[in-house]
Amino acid sequence: MWGRQGALAQVVDGEEAPMMPPAPTPPCPRSVLAVDVGRRRIGLAGCDSLGISVRPLQPLQRKNLTADVARLRPLCQARGVAALVVGLPLLPNGEEGSQCRQSRRYGLALARALALPLAWVDERYTSWAAGETTGLRADGSGRLDSAAAALILSQWLAEGPEPTAPAGPVV
Repeated sequence: MWGRQGALAQVVDGEEAPMMPPAPTPPCPRSVLAVDVGRRRIGLAGCDSLGISVRPLQPLQRKNLTADVARLRPLCQARGVAALVVGLPLLPNGEEGSQCRQSRRYGLALARALALPLAWVDERYTSWAAGETTGLRADGSGRLDSAAAALILSQWLAEGPEPTAPAGPVV
């Protein structure tokens, strides 16, 4: 039931009490490739088929979608990748800005080209958090981007959502 403040609430002894939102449901374990889409580079991270071990992978210098898919397809095949997780760099207020829209377009196109189901993860502040936890800085190598992709993947493993087949037009 929704309370007076618009939050989920329950009635206990005639009084309205806030309810905790349901805990996130972790997705089914599988080998996944996480993608942190940047203008020049793509940070990559992968996990094992049980979803236990997450590690940053060699970042990819972006070219164009066709060239990027040609370089990512063998990686996905070698790792037995069963799904993609793409970070969405939402604005601090939770809305989508231009970089988020670009990441969404690229992620959809990539998932379609690789014929993989796709899940989205809010990746606000992952580059900052990756820098803080690893000591890496944006030095042009892409290592920070892949460290951020590893955080995106860890978040997805803990919270989901389940990947789905990409649908609809690329926006």
